[in-house]
Amino acid sequence: MSDDWRGELIDRLRTLIVQAAPEVVEEVKWRKPSNPDGVPTFSLEGLVCTVETYKDKVKVTFAKGASVDDPSGVFNASLDAGTRRAVDIPAPDALDEEAFVELVRRAVDLNRA
Repeated sequence: MSDDWRGELIDRLRTLIVQAAPEVVEEVKWRKPSNPDGVPTFSLEGLVCTVETYKDKVKVTFAKGASVDDPSGVFNASLDAGTRRAVDIPAPDALDEEAFVELVRRAVDLNRA
């Protein structure tokens, strides 16, 4: 995991996801030589989201994001994808945390429906 702002942001995202859905289960999947830390995944009655680190951003991809109501406009990536939607976070302070927590809650509600 990154030792810079991206690693700190992932820790903050983890806290926000658990705040939104305390029963969520975190697992690390898809470990490979080019990504030995793997990809953190968060599930609750199905996959909710994944968190990936890139050189210039952190990306949170919601598995069923296309079906999640996003009145605050948090989604800003993969907007044309058929199933998923994502949030690209290019800086440590570039996220509306309250709206993100609500988005996670909506994604969990969709899994439970």
